[in-house]
Amino acid sequence: MAHGTDHEIIRRTANFHPSIWGDQFISHLPKDSKVHEALELEVEKLREQVRREILLAAASNYSSQSLDLVDAIQRLGVAYHFESEIEEALIRIYNNHIDMEDGDLYSTALGFRLLRQHGYSVSCGLYEAAHLAVHGEDILDEALAFTTIHLKSMATSPNCPLAAKVSHALKQPIQRGVPRLESRRYISIYQDEPSCNKTLLRLAKLNFNLVQELHKEELAEITR
Repeated sequence: MAHGTDHEIIRRTANFHPSIWGDQFISHLPKDSKVHEALELEVEKLREQVRREILLAAASNYSSQSLDLVDAIQRLGVAYHFESEIEEALIRIYNNHIDMEDGDLYSTALGFRLLRQHGYSVSCGLYEAAHLAVHGEDILDEALAFTTIHLKSMATSPNCPLAAKVSHALKQPIQRGVPRLESRRYISIYQDEPSCNKTLLRLAKLNFNLVQELHKEELAEITR
């Protein structure tokens, strides 16, 4: 146009299929701002309570309590709120893992899995959690085969309180799941456990809902 001539702009077209979501996200209405602020304030209070519990558990001489709390936090999908606290707790456990080896099999296996997940070099003599084995650790391959046989028998037992948890573990190990979907599934399991931490459970539910709401808003903007 600057030179006094008209140039026709030819745009490429593509025959895209309609979105499988339809107008689901375009029609999404965000939560009332006051409701959203109230939820975020409650989440912040719950975070502080859980943060204190992590530090107290890490400072105690009972590493099993610290392990259970860290495991629940990770599986409920709120670990990103407590990265430094979890790291401090695991450092304490790692430095005292010789004492952990003298504990029960559950605590030993859980400690092995959590430490390896965070990159600590832990001896495979710590039994279970065989899905985190590295090349050449035959003892963990044997442990995996052994535990799979017994877990299958537990999963089919009508009297096993952990049947649902065991069945899912056999189908899909923790490390191979989609984190957000796994956390949603674990919320339903965790809330029925006798040792359930109500503060942590409430935080996990609110956090999941807030993150889900954020994703819906983002998808609405992208769709538009």
